Amino acid sequence: MAGIDKLIINSAFREPECHWKYNLNKQTFEKEPGRRPAGYFIAGQGSNAYNDVGQFVELPLVNRIRTRVAQWRSVGYPGVTGVTKKLLEHWNDKDARTYQFFWCQMDAIETIIWLVEAPEADCVGITIPGDGGPFQRICTKLCTGGGKTTVMAMLIAWQVCNKATYPQDKRFSKNVFIVAPGLTVKSRLQVLMTGGDDNYYAQFNVVPVGLMPRLREGKVIINNWQSLAWDSEEALAKKKSVDKRGVKSDEAYAREVLGEMANARNILVINDEAHHAWRKNPEVKVSGKEAKEAAEEATVWVSGLDRIHKARGILTCYDFSATPFAPSGKKNDEEALFSWIVSDFGLNDGIESGLVKTPRVVVRDDGTPDAVTFRSKLYHIYADETVREDINRSAKPEEPLPDLLRQAYYLLGKDWLETYKEWQNAGQTIPPVMITVANRTETAARIEYAFKHNRIPVDELCEPEYLLHIDSKTMDEAEGVDVEDVPSNKDGDEGFGKRKLSKKEAAAILRDTVNTVGQRGKRGEQIRNVISVGMLSEGWDAKTVTHILGLRAFSSQLLCEQVVGRGLRRTSYDLEEGSDMFTPEYVNIFGIPFTFLPHESDEAGIPKPPKPKTQIEPLPERIDYQISFPNIIRIDRKFKPTLNLDIDKMDTLVLEASETRIRAELAPVVDGKTDLMKCTDIDLEKLDRELRMQKIIFETAGQVYDLVKASWQSEGTKFALLGQVIRLVEKYLASGAIVINPPLFNTDPVRQRIVLMMNMNKIVQHLWSFIKLEQTESLVPIFDVNKKVRSTGDMPTWYTSKPCHITQHSHISHCVFDSGWESTEAFKLEKNPNVAAWVKNDHLGFEIVYVFDGVVRKYYPDFLIRLKNGKMLVLETKGQVTRQVTEKRKALEEWIAAVNQLGDYGEWVSDMSTNVADVDGIIAKWSA
Repeated sequence: MAGIDKLIINSAFREPECHWKYNLNKQTFEKEPGRRPAGYFIAGQGSNAYNDVGQFVELPLVNRIRTRVAQWRSVGYPGVTGVTKKLLEHWNDKDARTYQFFWCQMDAIETIIWLVEAPEADCVGITIPGDGGPFQRICTKLCTGGGKTTVMAMLIAWQVCNKATYPQDKRFSKNVFIVAPGLTVKSRLQVLMTGGDDNYYAQFNVVPVGLMPRLREGKVIINNWQSLAWDSEEALAKKKSVDKRGVKSDEAYAREVLGEMANARNILVINDEAHHAWRKNPEVKVSGKEAKEAAEEATVWVSGLDRIHKARGILTCYDFSATPFAPSGKKNDEEALFSWIVSDFGLNDGIESGLVKTPRVVVRDDGTPDAVTFRSKLYHIYADETVREDINRSAKPEEPLPDLLRQAYYLLGKDWLETYKEWQNAGQTIPPVMITVANRTETAARIEYAFKHNRIPVDELCEPEYLLHIDSKTMDEAEGVDVEDVPSNKDGDEGFGKRKLSKKEAAAILRDTVNTVGQRGKRGEQIRNVISVGMLSEGWDAKTVTHILGLRAFSSQLLCEQVVGRGLRRTSYDLEEGSDMFTPEYVNIFGIPFTFLPHESDEAGIPKPPKPKTQIEPLPERIDYQISFPNIIRIDRKFKPTLNLDIDKMDTLVLEASETRIRAELAPVVDGKTDLMKCTDIDLEKLDRELRMQKIIFETAGQVYDLVKASWQSEGTKFALLGQVIRLVEKYLASGAIVINPPLFNTDPVRQRIVLMMNMNKIVQHLWSFIKLEQTESLVPIFDVNKKVRSTGDMPTWYTSKPCHITQHSHISHCVFDSGWESTEAFKLEKNPNVAAWVKNDHLGFEIVYVFDGVVRKYYPDFLIRLKNGKMLVLETKGQVTRQVTEKRKALEEWIAAVNQLGDYGEWVSDMSTNVADVDGIIAKWSA
């Protein structure tokens, strides 16, 4: 039968019997018999993002091992020791435990055991590639929610019990060293300690009672990767210390790191979240802060294990990860996949077995889609130019978010609210959670401000006590601080008595809150709204996440899967009535282009040789042609003591309904495709019919007030200003000066109010532009405190493959052309007798800040020209005068007025060339 009737088609407790496969020709899903082959997709390069499913790349080693393990299992595990046989029988005994093991857990541990204990004849032709290091690594790829910590417990029990029983058998070890990616994961892995009763061995009945004494003979040490770091010779040389001993020997290093296991040999190593532990390829250039930090972590992690291997010997290193990929040096390529993977139960398998929530991504809405992919702009919000420009700049928290982002929060927030109400009606006291993954600290601060000041009209998400802003720097400060050392009850979080908490203690409380989101009776129990910068910490697995918004560049599907994986933990493991399959759960996603394609490749054929590059630099011998300009970062204003609004003087503001998203559809993702036959709706007309005009007035007034108050010079209170602003906004919104296109939207009060709310930035900026024009008494330029004046001499040397010409009357060696028009204009500037010096504004840092459609942007005028009469001419070249060009010109004129008002930087003027033939006339006009 074509099409998905239900996504969960396999029991989590049996080998998958079938899987969904996308039929590209029919553009529908078909149920295929048998288990999904191990492998992954390389996304295709066609422009049709819906139909281009890409190329499936098989993992042949995993698929060969699967077949042999299945045969070995079917004949009763020949070749295993007596202890292993007992463990396997115990694990397969459904009556021996309250919690039956998932089939994927059994498959993973059986594969690990098969590689060690199966008869040699069974393993002929199976060779596990290495990672280039001196010890063997074995990787188990298990999806989020697959229960890998339990598999680790089974692995430890198998190794320790066998070694304790057969001490001469070199295939086993009872000394286990576990490495975690941070304190959060390290803390959660304490359940793998073999002592006491509060561990997984007892909770999940991993070991039969008769083998428990054997298990307790084992030693387990759990450390985070930072504990593997050591001071290099270079670092020691910089230390101002009397102790001048050199770098620790491998022997001393091993003793320090292994602690009570210092004398052990033949150690078993387990890497949790092993995608952090990879050998750095010297040919791979690492750029970007996140990538460099990842490379540093990987180097410390793997190099530390190398030192332990030299001193003590590593029997085998077992890697566990849902996403075992490492940088390959290419953009995104299959070579980045760990080559030592032996078993694979991926996210698609997890969805079809009900082990995780099904991700639903937004596919369509009633606004204008992306021009290239035809997808909803909410699918990858960061890719929208207006959003990307706005959130990739330093901005104050109170600066408004782009309209597209506010629309996304409005839609997703209202959908979250419906879930919240359903949970409440069902008697659930813990709320669902919405998480945001932002691109930078400033963006996260703006989102937090918007929620806390009710700029996202979902009151239940705006309450500060239920909002959690995760600052990665603060979380880092919490490393090494145990939360048990600080107040444990909510009333004591401000400190005991009069004692003020230290930064580290406060950070530890934050970490504890983060780690306990959605957990009954813990600090994070009632958190509803989580805002983080970058990746949420490894091991963060709140089960109550129902909505995710991504606001960063998602350059690979690996990153998409890691972010989405933070919200895939199931809330419950209830079975459908009369079935052994789980009931479905979902997580709704905006902004993350998630297609389950772990890698994308754009390489085709032989790479083209690089184009030759020209060196661009200021020439010392041409210092006479140097051009200087004031380095202004913004312009403040002093306003008149009373605000007035003459609506007749204002331009009509037209709001396009096609850019306002009132309704969106989300579709579940499986097999790398969205199932458009099972879409769910978010419809604001149904969800927000109670939106009142008064709320819109106060919201608009609040934002205008924030823009005006910094320059308000009246002796009256700020509340007097707020009252004036509210009256002006109420008058403006009631005047009919705002037109919604098409006119149908003006006749429907609900739609009209929603469009106004969703286009708040445009309304605010339209009002603000008029207030600036009519109410300003004077302009106050604010300079960069580090460098008040910049010049062409400050331009760093750079290189380009673009066409360019050597200059004669410019301080800069060449003029680089973006068009033939610029080439002709540069020629005219060189030859014009009224030009004393000129420069193309390229890499100079001369920029004008302006606002267009509610988004703050930067404008770089084309040429700076010093005329022989001393005037400075800023010349822009434009073939067509658009609304955006007009706003740029207004901002430039304001900048020039502020500079000329000071009188310290000469006389500045500006003009615009709309034809190459008008340049000489423009220069003549300003030279007169």
